[in-house]
Amino acid sequence: MEDDNTIYESPPGVGEQLRAAREAKGLTLEQVAAETRIPQRHLVAMEAGEFGKLPGRTYSVGFARTFAKTIGLDPDGVAAGVRAQLDTQLDEGYRPASFEPGDPARVPSRALGWFALFAVLLLLAGGFFFFRTFFAPAGDLPSLVDQQQQKQQAQRQAVAKTAAAPAATAAHATGPVVFTALVPGIWVKFYDASGKQLMQEQMTQGESFTVPADAQGPMIWTGRPDALAITVGGQPVPKLAEEERVMKDVPVTAQALLARAPPSAAPAAAPTGENPAPAAT
Repeated sequence: MEDDNTIYESPPGVGEQLRAAREAKGLTLEQVAAETRIPQRHLVAMEAGEFGKLPGRTYSVGFARTFAKTIGLDPDGVAAGVRAQLDTQLDEGYRPASFEPGDPARVPSRALGWFALFAVLLLLAGGFFFFRTFFAPAGDLPSLVDQQQQKQQAQRQAVAKTAAAPAATAAHATGPVVFTALVPGIWVKFYDASGKQLMQEQMTQGESFTVPADAQGPMIWTGRPDALAITVGGQPVPKLAEEERVMKDVPVTAQALLARAPPSAAPAAAPTGENPAPAAT
């Protein structure tokens, strides 16, 4: 018959199991804290069985799992013991969390959480602008067609302005037309529309010829238009050409000279008709 005074020892609590296993492994609390990245004060609380001092049920169970795995205990058994002990230790106001990570060391850090939030915001902003330009691209980008049309219009206005200036001057042209040789020995011939010769000679440097005001359709024939300075009513006008070339049947009235565009440096043209030969009147 068994003695009623027999004393039965209750099994050690979870905290005592953790401390005994750690000491059996020959590990200090500092070593376990360094390996598990669990604060040492939490390890002390767990070995004392004071799991209610940990930040919450989630961390209590997770830290206990990691502690048990490090010192060679069964993580699931230790976690179950922690849950049972918390049910008796925690006050009524405690509401256990529904999520329990297996290893709190694997829980993302706060910096990683902020980085993930920032990345999500960037993705949302990029998606907004992408779909905005996709559905209404003309609302954000300038029209290339309009820019081209504006450029062409400006060019046409510039050309029209340039062309209108000589025309306006020609309409009010007055005064004699004078040709002056800039170099010696320039052969030149002036004649009217009927072929009547007005002047033909080799002009010396500085020599001038005034086209008769009553000449009908006066024209010029020369091989050195680049060496002849021209004035209309005392005002200089562009030369007939800027290079040595043969020019024939070129009108030299005031209106015709003022209406001419500035000469371009085109290749010398082949002479037409009979070759001009120096001759003196």
